[in-house]
Amino acid sequence: MPSTASAFPIDLKKYRKLTLDPSKPQLTAEQKSTLLHNIQLLRDALVLFTATGAARGVSGHTGGAYDTIPEVCILLSLFEASEKYLPIVFDEAGHRVATQYLLSALDGHIPPEHLLHYREANSKLPGHPELGLTPGVKFSSGRLGHMWPMVNGVALANKEKVVFCLGSDGSQQEGNDAEAARLAVAQNLNVKLLIDDNDVTIAGHPSQYLKGYDVSKTLEGHGLKVYTVQGEDIDALWAAIAAIVTHNGPAAVVAKRLMAPGVADIEGSTHGHDVIPVKAAIKYLTARGYPTSVSEDILTNIKPSSVPYSYIGSTKEVGANRVVFGEAVNLVLDKLSKEEAAEKVMVIDSDLEGSTGLKVIHQKHPEVFVPSGIMERGNFSTAAGFGFDANKFGVFSTFSAFLEMVISEVTMARLNNCNVLSHFSHSGVDEMADNTCHFGINSFFADNGLSDVQSWLYFPADPLQMVAVIQRVFFERGLRFVFSTRSKVPYILKEDGTKFFGDGYEFVPGKDETIVEGKAGYVVSFGEMLYRSWDAVLRCRREGLDVGLINKPTLNLIDEQTLRKIGSSPFVLVVESLNQKTGLGSKMGTWLIERQLTPKYGYMGTIKEGCGGLSEQIPYQNLDPQSIILKIKQLSN
Repeated sequence: MPSTASAFPIDLKKYRKLTLDPSKPQLTAEQKSTLLHNIQLLRDALVLFTATGAARGVSGHTGGAYDTIPEVCILLSLFEASEKYLPIVFDEAGHRVATQYLLSALDGHIPPEHLLHYREANSKLPGHPELGLTPGVKFSSGRLGHMWPMVNGVALANKEKVVFCLGSDGSQQEGNDAEAARLAVAQNLNVKLLIDDNDVTIAGHPSQYLKGYDVSKTLEGHGLKVYTVQGEDIDALWAAIAAIVTHNGPAAVVAKRLMAPGVADIEGSTHGHDVIPVKAAIKYLTARGYPTSVSEDILTNIKPSSVPYSYIGSTKEVGANRVVFGEAVNLVLDKLSKEEAAEKVMVIDSDLEGSTGLKVIHQKHPEVFVPSGIMERGNFSTAAGFGFDANKFGVFSTFSAFLEMVISEVTMARLNNCNVLSHFSHSGVDEMADNTCHFGINSFFADNGLSDVQSWLYFPADPLQMVAVIQRVFFERGLRFVFSTRSKVPYILKEDGTKFFGDGYEFVPGKDETIVEGKAGYVVSFGEMLYRSWDAVLRCRREGLDVGLINKPTLNLIDEQTLRKIGSSPFVLVVESLNQKTGLGSKMGTWLIERQLTPKYGYMGTIKEGCGGLSEQIPYQNLDPQSIILKIKQLSN
């Protein structure tokens, strides 16, 4: 029975090496035939192995990498022809990582059959390219739109070489690229951009949500030489690439095409941005003439995996706090008239409304919603500007990893006494198949003001607490930051089996919450680590170790009463999925010492680059309940 252990069923050895000379911008019939053959071969292979991500439930991205295969095949033909090119296919859209894995297989760095483990935990094929992790991968892309400035530096270090970078109409929305364009022009760098302009990003179509945005005109305005062509016209594409290669200085080809051209079920749609569904991949490969052994037999034999564990202290029922955030905001807005809501509140999106909970606000309260592009810095400051008036409130949301990008804007908002409620989803590491560059682990960076000003960092533990937090803090003034995870979380239960944050619960900012008292010592936790810590504490208590548990939903404020209580106990253990270097655990020890409280002290957090996959990330960081139990026992002895 075919499986991921089988040989890769599409023979990559059929790839035909080709050399192209940019002084000859017209393809011969043979060159064109070879290019079209190579493009189709690699696109078929890419559809197959990215679909394994859908089959195993780890998601992924097919369309963007599929789109740019013609450009990649042309670049490989240039690299084959001359040493004047730096032979690296830099890409500022890290989610198109499938391209880099395909190149690794073509170069013999990984066996082709290993591609069938795309985004699988511990496969070293995570959701973004990571230098030093995957054999053959030549750079780390970081997040979206971060590559071009670095490529400028590479060009300065390799002045005798032509340096290429793949781009996209999504990644080009980032402010980094405007800065990179100005430097590239000012220094006349030999940087060549190949931009896939498919008018699709996660949340929709830039032509609709970002009217006036035009990649070609933007780059021309910065001073680059730009050629705009139809990306699926291989003759026109090659002629344009040949032209920018022979141009003295920075230049770009903007290739217009539908997303995932020729893939019936996802062509031109936002679904093409994500991983191709298994059924769509089978349909595509069958239409291409491949037997069922190539697609259906492999893809239907791949199943989602998990780390099996039966938690105690929480429900089997789970909820997505990142979605509940939007629902909780709606509960607040529902109490206002449409006119009053529009006057008082503005919610701005950064192309992630479906991922960070803003979609339900867009649907139910369009009067407050502003769709926007992949422009986190500008969007945060726009929310702050709306909240510059003491009686108006801006709402901003993006992934927690991107918090690091807006620190200067946070400072500006604080200096201007702005009212901003920020929701940073995808915090921590849980279920982060995109891996290390998408870890949201430096949340305390948001608390970067001086001691005479205050920000509030909130990390609710379950959906009920998320609702309670938003209800309480929505119309409070100043900067408020709310965190949630990509993963769903269960509801925390009291020892009598009722929901801890259910009827009668009231959230109080700055107040720590005692889940259970303990004489042997205390575990302090929050967010998605609370239910894991509660499981560990309950199992220890069953063994006769009287351990207590504290929930700290307000991360950065000291609850003096609770701190003195836990500091007077035999030990304190902080358990979190934030960066161990910058998280709560790195601060609480200082808080204790400042008060002459000296329990045994330990803290657990994220300490190493990720392993890929979903539920595997938490145990890989030694943050699973059994690891917590082990640490509790070490401190209690």
